[in-house]
Formats: sequence, structure tokens, C-alpha cells
Amino acid sequence: MSAANEPRKSKAERTAEAREKAREIREAQLKKDKRNKLLIGWGIVVAVVAILAIVALVVSSNIRNNAPVADEGPTPANGNIHGGVTLLANSEVVKSDPATVNVKDVPSKPETPPAEVKAPGAEAEAGKPVKVVVYIDFICPVCKRFETTYNEQLTSLRNEGKISLEYRPLGFLDQQSTTNYSSRAANAAACVVNESPEKYSDFLNALFDKQPAEGSAGLSDNDLKKLATDVGAKSIDSCVDEKKYRPYVKVATQEAAAVGVTGTPTAFVDGKQWGKGDSAKTDLIPFIQAAIDAKG
Repeated sequence: MSAANEPRKSKAERTAEAREKAREIREAQLKKDKRNKLLIGWGIVVAVVAILAIVALVVSSNIRNNAPVADEGPTPANGNIHGGVTLLANSEVVKSDPATVNVKDVPSKPETPPAEVKAPGAEAEAGKPVKVVVYIDFICPVCKRFETTYNEQLTSLRNEGKISLEYRPLGFLDQQSTTNYSSRAANAAACVVNESPEKYSDFLNALFDKQPAEGSAGLSDNDLKKLATDVGAKSIDSCVDEKKYRPYVKVATQEAAAVGVTGTPTAFVDGKQWGKGDSAKTDLIPFIQAAIDAKG
């Protein structure tokens, strides 16, 4: 039978069909709405779980970074008891015997600042190159400026055998970071000199090249580990995770404060503090050159 000959549906039949179609559309929409609500609900759950995981990670990281540091610990290979590592020509560093440092051995801080700061172990040595000792902090922007200004000339002088250059990284500005970055970076540097002394200078340069903003959280421990491998050092992963040399940094920081070092960078040339007294208006390189000339 052709469509033209099909019997015409009654009004009641057409109304029933329309109602059935509307019901089907309504049920489909309800199912869709329910499915969307479930998806949104699960999305919210996943988002909350992710946020909680991030919060837990941040909290646990902060707890780990700010956990109390022991008062006693080992020095790294090639590091001295004053927190320093001495660079010679090219990538060579001064070797040192293993030792242990302890906060109880740090002298008491004087009630009044000394008229002249005497950095322990920074004195001139007869028959040896001029000794340059610099206290630094890896999040200190002035320290980065110091390196930018003088690194090339200091490197040339030590490569020529005219000076030895000792860096003493401190945790002076830990309070300027939510993660004790100064001490963490100094610990990482100690890890590098213990494992790969020939990469110590490169690692220091990398730390200043990647220096975070003062007051920030700083680079993460994972970033510090990667930075070490990026410069060709052996893995320092376990050393960083164990905070192996944090006591070493702690003692160096307290000793520096006890002898009168009040900020970074603070430099000494054969035991004489640059920027104080007679050297107050003398640039660092001429001050060092004068010491070189005096030794003949």
C-alpha cells in the first residue's frame, strides 16, 4: 500500500506518538545528564586527589628540607674543616684528610664585632701562592655579581699558579628561602667535591648561572642532582638525599659568624680582608696583585 493510501492516523494516535517521542527524548537527556554528573563527580574526585597528593608532597618536602640538622658530621673529601674547597690550576683541588666537625668546637661569638676579622686558615703561607678565601652563599645576588665580575680574572691567576682560590659556601641566607636553599646548595657542592673534585668549579659556576631569586624556594634537590650530572659529575643522589654534609655546612656557617663574617661575599687575601681598612677603596684584583708582588 502506498503512503498516499495509508490510513490517516487519528488525533489520539498522533498525540500518543508525540508523547512517546517526548518521553524517549526526556529519558535520553536524563541518562546524558546522569552520565555528565558522574563524569564531573569523578573529575572532581581526581582533581581533589591530585591536589592532596601535591600538598602532601610539598608538606613532606618542606618537613624534610627544614628538619633539624645534626651538630656533628664528616667533611667531604677535598674539603677542609672550615667549610672550604681550594681550587688550584685548571680543575685541580687541594686534597685533604677525612675529618669530623662539630658545632661544640665553634668559638663563641664575641659580644662586640672584632676590629679586624681573622678567617681561620686564611693566613699567608710562605713559599706558596697567594691565598684567596671567599665566603659565599649560593642564593646571594651580590655573590653572583662578584663571580660575574671577577671569576675570569681569578681563574686566570690560579691557572698561572699565582693564587689558590678557596670557596667557603655558607647557609647565611637560609631564612631567605622556604627550603633552606643556601645550605642545600652548599651540601650539594660538598657532595660534588667528594665524588668528582675535578667538576667542583664547573658546578659552582652552574649554581650561579641557575641562581634562583632571593626569597624563593630555590632549586629542588632533584634539580641540584641533575645540575651535577649535567656538568659531568658522578651521581650525588644519595648524598643529597641523606643530607650528608649539612652538618659540615652548619659548622662552617656558625664559625664564619663567630669570627665576625657578617655577610657574603667576604674575601680575604693572604689573611687580610678585602674592602676593609686600607683596601676599602681598592678593587679586588689590584689588591691581590699587590700581595703577589709582595711575595716576589
